[in-house]
Amino acid sequence: MSRVWDVPVDDSTRVRDVRVAAEAASECAGLGSHRTATAALVATELATNLVRHADGGYVVINLVERAPADGGRLSVQLVALDHGPGIPDVAAAMRDGYTTAASLGAGLGTCRRIANDFDLHSAPGRGTVAVARIDHEPPADRHRTPPRGLRAGGVNVPLGRAEYSGDAWSRVCAGDRVTLLLADGLGHGDKAAEASGAAVDALRGVADRPPAEILGHLGRTLRRTRGAAVAVAQLDLAAGRLHFAGIGNVGARLRTAGTWKAMLSQPGIVGAQAPASVSVQREPWQDDSLILLHSDGLPGRWTPPEDAVLLGCDPAVVAAVVLRDAGSAARPARDDTCVAVLGGGGGESRH
Repeated sequence: MSRVWDVPVDDSTRVRDVRVAAEAASECAGLGSHRTATAALVATELATNLVRHADGGYVVINLVERAPADGGRLSVQLVALDHGPGIPDVAAAMRDGYTTAASLGAGLGTCRRIANDFDLHSAPGRGTVAVARIDHEPPADRHRTPPRGLRAGGVNVPLGRAEYSGDAWSRVCAGDRVTLLLADGLGHGDKAAEASGAAVDALRGVADRPPAEILGHLGRTLRRTRGAAVAVAQLDLAAGRLHFAGIGNVGARLRTAGTWKAMLSQPGIVGAQAPASVSVQREPWQDDSLILLHSDGLPGRWTPPEDAVLLGCDPAVVAAVVLRDAGSAARPARDDTCVAVLGGGGGESRH
């Protein structure tokens, strides 16, 4: 199930709460003492910046699966979100030791150096999103450049800061097929998390099948649960095409050649009231293409991003910015919310 730590950072007393949450997440992920200390340090730096320079924000900690090439173990993902003043000079802020009294920056260089992955997006007057992932082993290359090529990432936030989210997402590779799945368990809470978790677990054994067959298999698997809305976006690398199919209220947007297009799911519930046949949309996939899946915790009317710099960021950063900008204090979330992104990193360079 999708265990989540969602910690508001309103003042300096909450910095400790973020650090404790990062240590708890590290224990759940099975990280050793050294990497747990690394996660705690990164969490402390991110939370401290929220207090000092952004007038507060919040930190979301998810456990994410790494690719099979990385051992398939769980990593700790820390996401800091704020609506603060932003960072005027991101490149300068990312250098070790950089700090000013007027903008974010303290500790970001350290975070990038000791985390396995680190990326951020900042827009003056709109705020900053930073994402760090801590693996079981430290990064091998201390002078890494941001990875390019096909990447996937997401962020998952439970309703009311609950312990578990009823949403889940996963990316699985099988031969020339890369499959991105997002499941929204019916309702929320533990039972919803059980349903979405079952969908993610089942995907690993059928990722070599086309989307309609995957959904059919999930329908049989989820009968023992309360069911879920599920969307499957599968990229055929050899053919250069994206195949999409969805059942239920999971939203999807495809961006290709600078244009966003809605991908349509069918009514129903996987595992309970699925349609007799599943429609599959097929679209060309280009180097700059990006597919975004989201649960219905995201407001119905949200605007896909057009910022080329953002679209070139780590997919988890893109997902977090979408989640942050789609909601507000006047429109609080009414359900668990998950956003997952698969893209080729075709945006502009950040630094």
